[in-house]
Amino acid sequence: MDQERALLDLLGLLDLDPAPDRGEGEHFLGPAPLEPSSPVYGGHLAAQALAAAGRTVSDGLDVHSVHAHFTRPAVPHTPFEHRVERVKDSTAFAARRVYTGQRGREVFSLTASFHRPEPGLTHQDPMPPVPAPEDLPTYEERLTKAFGAQVSPLGKPYDQRFVGPLSFDVEKDPSLASARTQVWLRAKGKLSPGAGGDRERLLHACLLVYLCDVTMLETVLVRHGVSWFHASGASIDYTVWIHHPFRADDWLLCAHETPVAAGGRGLVLGRVFTRDGILAATLAQEGLLRVSGGHGQTV
Repeated sequence: MDQERALLDLLGLLDLDPAPDRGEGEHFLGPAPLEPSSPVYGGHLAAQALAAAGRTVSDGLDVHSVHAHFTRPAVPHTPFEHRVERVKDSTAFAARRVYTGQRGREVFSLTASFHRPEPGLTHQDPMPPVPAPEDLPTYEERLTKAFGAQVSPLGKPYDQRFVGPLSFDVEKDPSLASARTQVWLRAKGKLSPGAGGDRERLLHACLLVYLCDVTMLETVLVRHGVSWFHASGASIDYTVWIHHPFRADDWLLCAHETPVAAGGRGLVLGRVFTRDGILAATLAQEGLLRVSGGHGQTV
């Protein structure tokens, strides 16, 4: 029941209401996040803004790229207003720009492009060989082992299973450091299968944008052997390219790597595979990472 409740709450965050006409663009009201964390989790903003953009797009066009920029910290307990501008509408493409405000200030912006699928060249990189998610411990079990004390289920709307070490493990044993992380992710609970139409694919795209923001910056910490006990992080910008249909309530493998960290910022690139090896999406994220306690040296 807790899993079902968490997923229903997440779906509620993506159920936007039209806002009063303010004379420019189309406006939607997004519910405030349920979690009290400050600043607000970036995936919440990106998923809501994409949902708003998708509300204005004609049938037959699927989102294929999302570019998000976090301009100010957003605060909990306060709804968001998303203003959607129609940048382009053609037979094959639609483009939308979304400006998200809170308390009268812009806190976030997003550009999304939608495309009507058409025949063309096809190829992809193979999925890396990894254990099945059922063969891996849960995130809470990993934390229990790392901390030496029982960690109860965190009540998140997603499940995650890391293949390799967590940043907490690498902080204890620097020999485990790696520039790559691999993690299975899925929304908790099951979504009722629909007819597989545009709105259903948009919903799963919104959920993917929400889910994948969870683990990316962890890769930078694993590279340096710094745990979240000694670091704080925030997304600066976040890009998602979607290549093939998928379901966010089925397991997705996120294979991340960090090619560089400099100036207090870390860059992470990622690929998202379905369980049967289809490359569903490609990711890029730059985040601000501040460390303490003598960490942050070049490695």
